[in-house]
Amino acid sequence: MPTDAYLVLEDGSVYQGESFGATATAYGEVVFNTSMTGYQEILTDPSYAGQIVVATYPLIGNYGVNATDVESRRVQAAGYVVRQVAAYPSHVASTGAIHDYLAAQGVPGISQIDTRAVTRRLRSQGAMMGCITTEMTPQEALARLAQAPRYVDLDHVSLVSTKEKYSWKNGAESRDISKNSGIMVAVTDCGLKLSILRNLRRRGCSVTVVPATATTEEVLALKPQGVVFSPGPGDPAMLSYAIRTVEGLIGKAPIMGICLGHQLLARAFGASTYKLKFGHHGGNHPVQDLATGKVYITAQNHGFAVDAATLPQGLEVSHLNLNDGTVEGIRHQRLPVMGIQFHSEAAPGPLDNEYLFDRFLSMIKEGV
Repeated sequence: MPTDAYLVLEDGSVYQGESFGATATAYGEVVFNTSMTGYQEILTDPSYAGQIVVATYPLIGNYGVNATDVESRRVQAAGYVVRQVAAYPSHVASTGAIHDYLAAQGVPGISQIDTRAVTRRLRSQGAMMGCITTEMTPQEALARLAQAPRYVDLDHVSLVSTKEKYSWKNGAESRDISKNSGIMVAVTDCGLKLSILRNLRRRGCSVTVVPATATTEEVLALKPQGVVFSPGPGDPAMLSYAIRTVEGLIGKAPIMGICLGHQLLARAFGASTYKLKFGHHGGNHPVQDLATGKVYITAQNHGFAVDAATLPQGLEVSHLNLNDGTVEGIRHQRLPVMGIQFHSEAAPGPLDNEYLFDRFLSMIKEGV
């Protein structure tokens, strides 16, 4: 028989459903994701560390899980909320069911609840702390939730970043960094998705990944021709160590910031960031490239944004979100520096924006 589970939000709202995955308790900021597919990529995206993800698409798990559709070494989301879990997944590449996948990694899920109602509440009230539990009553869970650390008060990047540098090629890590070849790109791991490395490798780059705590001197010691600051979880204002590294690299190497990396770039130049009401999470966000006027559908996963009014002279907005007008990209008018708020690597989502990796490599070659 299915085990009862509860989703409890900090405003006191309670949703009763059925447990899948691990029978456990998890706390986190509750956000909704609008992607129709790609649940395994979403769950393994380090940007979801510390968050409970609500899937707006009603059926999850129908094509199972596999060893390929992963963006990191493990499930990063704290918990998963869905309307219905497919009982019998079917796909030629499937090696198992999402229930067993989450259970093996100790991550709880809850199904058979009205995810539309949860999403409407988050849209109206904003993202909020929540709890999935199979072990407590709703009243007990709400009391524990009130004592749990707030999402914005934690440095989630330190929990998901690599602890030591490594080279990455042919889909695997290698500690022998000396064997790299081609354009050398250093990637600062603030919550790195493997698809970023795949995109760089497909373009002939040698890739060395460094921890988010790597100093300017440690990055420059690799003699990179370009530096990428990756996406990641949490509030960029918590990451003074990464911001100092960006500051030290400006003018010394071409830089591309993606999502959180984009926010770190902006803050390194003196701009401010702020928390969005319910964030951008999904694969269907329209963004306009102001240089060309073209509109692209983008994959996004972030809860903070850059304040355009605080951008200093020389740093300009390059992309805009057409849903809410928020900043989706910046570039420097003189220095080889660019940042994008969305995920050019998708995974999941449209591949419309891989051209931005080409733009970054052109910036390296041309120095502008």
